[in-house]
Amino acid sequence: MSILRRRKGTETKKTSDTEPEYEEFNDKLGLRRLKRRRRRGSCVDGCCWFIGCICSIWWFLLFLYNAMPASFPQYVTKAITGPLPDPPGVKLGKEGLRAKHPVVFVPGIVTGGLELWEGHQCAEGLFRKRLWGGTFGELYKRPLCWVEHMSLDNETGLDPSGIRIRPVSGLVAADYFAPGYFIWAVLIANLARIGYEEKNMYMAAYDWRISFQNTEVRDQTLSRIKSNIELMVASSGGKKVVIIPHSMGVLYFLHFMKWVEVPAPMGGGGGSDWCAKHLKAVMNIGGPFLGVPKAVSGLFSAEAKDIAAARSMAPSFLDSEMFNFQTLQHVMRMTRTWDSTMSMIPKGGDTIWGGLDWSPEEGYECNEKKPKNNSTQTAESDRKRKSVNATRVKYGRIISFGKHVADLPSSEIERIDFRDALKGKSHANSTCRDVWTEYHDMGIGGVKAVADYKVYTAGSVLDLLHFVAPKLMKRGSAHFSYGIADDLDDKKYEHYKYWSNPLETKLPNAPGMEIFSMYGVGIPTERAYAYKLSPAGDCYIPFQIDTSAEGGNESPCLKGGVFHVDGDETVPILSAGYMCAKGWRGKTRFNPSGIRTFIREYNHAPPANLLEGRGTQSGAHVDIMGNFALIEDIIRVAAGATGEDLGGDQVYSGIFKWSERIKLKL
Repeated sequence: MSILRRRKGTETKKTSDTEPEYEEFNDKLGLRRLKRRRRRGSCVDGCCWFIGCICSIWWFLLFLYNAMPASFPQYVTKAITGPLPDPPGVKLGKEGLRAKHPVVFVPGIVTGGLELWEGHQCAEGLFRKRLWGGTFGELYKRPLCWVEHMSLDNETGLDPSGIRIRPVSGLVAADYFAPGYFIWAVLIANLARIGYEEKNMYMAAYDWRISFQNTEVRDQTLSRIKSNIELMVASSGGKKVVIIPHSMGVLYFLHFMKWVEVPAPMGGGGGSDWCAKHLKAVMNIGGPFLGVPKAVSGLFSAEAKDIAAARSMAPSFLDSEMFNFQTLQHVMRMTRTWDSTMSMIPKGGDTIWGGLDWSPEEGYECNEKKPKNNSTQTAESDRKRKSVNATRVKYGRIISFGKHVADLPSSEIERIDFRDALKGKSHANSTCRDVWTEYHDMGIGGVKAVADYKVYTAGSVLDLLHFVAPKLMKRGSAHFSYGIADDLDDKKYEHYKYWSNPLETKLPNAPGMEIFSMYGVGIPTERAYAYKLSPAGDCYIPFQIDTSAEGGNESPCLKGGVFHVDGDETVPILSAGYMCAKGWRGKTRFNPSGIRTFIREYNHAPPANLLEGRGTQSGAHVDIMGNFALIEDIIRVAAGATGEDLGGDQVYSGIFKWSERIKLKL
């Protein structure tokens, strides 16, 4: 057990009790402001020029690609790799499969297009133009205006005054994210090969920024999904629908399945047998059922692995140059108004994700490059080194301040409780103008208190986010929950805030329905982070991932301040697979009707060459949407097959072993 001390006193000292990097904070502040005023014009011009160049190159490459004969890329690929296999739709069409069950696609966060219906003066001429998705032209033409319109009200989580952005409708809402970058397009095209068209395919587009229940309050989206599913069942002769959610869409549809049963006005009034009457299967792709650690880093410091790397290589570009300075601050201000991001905070606390000294994935060996020397001695020493290091990663420590803290025995970690720290503004709020973030209200003492707590598990991460982002978490607490239900029959679980947490809600009474968890494996995926304090600055984000923290040969799971585990690059296997592997397997208190569950894992294989694009065997979180094996599984089920017909579970990872280590009452 770590040593936890209460913070003494309530005042924050200005000199001796603060870290050295903060001592010259106020002295440097005036100089920083002066320099920023002088740089303002050149920075904005430079950023627009840079983004314009990138976009010009992108469009030029697209022009060249589109100018080629349609068969040219395939011809070159065949010449290099040999004949290409038939796409799944063509292959299964030759086998005689035809469209049978209607299908509904439920897109995830950020993959659905959003368009402007009402805006401020700076958005003149953009009526019904896409502000999200497509070319993103307005992002580099008028970046501050774009941020203003993409942000929601920080108090309500809904539209700001005078702004209305709404989801694009139809299959085009999420077939492509940007020109040439497919999301659902490949799956749609393959389904069309066996007879599907828009009358039996439906894109359940929604505004992925707002909370799930608010999509109904503002847009009646849940009611529209219900009506469309009922229409599809009726017009297909009573054939039940196959639902295909991806990423956060998995949580959104989990919320829908409870909403549709509950009486109005809170729910859709469909009754307890609605899902049994209308749904054949729910085929979840890359589902973050239990949340993702990268949601924590995103809310905490507006970072994930790639952003952290870019921030370390070009700190001035992300921290102070673009968007009239302070790129990350603008991103944080905007994304912290998106309530949906809070749906992906890790659920289940230490019971699911592990504590200071244990985690379900304990013993996982990160993939390493094979040694060039294949001698028996080298292989044996490598095996021994792996077996020693496999137990070293303490994945339960989602955030550790310092690489050494991530490795220390918990009994040696001296922590000071940040919850008692006195917050206080470090300087006048007016200096931050419209880039203000809640970190500004913490003051130096509050920032130091967070670092002094040293290490945060899934249980204490919630307290951390409440401390650093109180407005965000106040809104989020009204719409989402992250615990484990003791008694699912308790009346409190009838509230919608629990419906997207599989540990606090029951599956519908639909014993004939099937649920699939389909996800990629074999890609290093973010699981925990080594953090450090940022250099002090005006309106800065005070914490950042320590990209200098490397594990080397002794701990290969640590790279660039991020501890990796197996997954699809975004969702760890534990989150994607646990519920179908154990939590819902058979009749449990979370699955009282015994809905059959199946795990279908897809081992990642990168494209053989550049001409293959994103590949046909990818297990990556988005690229898996073009995985031929996954598409074939979906088409077979849509054409009438069951999970048993597919061969049952298809597992390459340690998900069953890891699930057994979680001691949860079922």
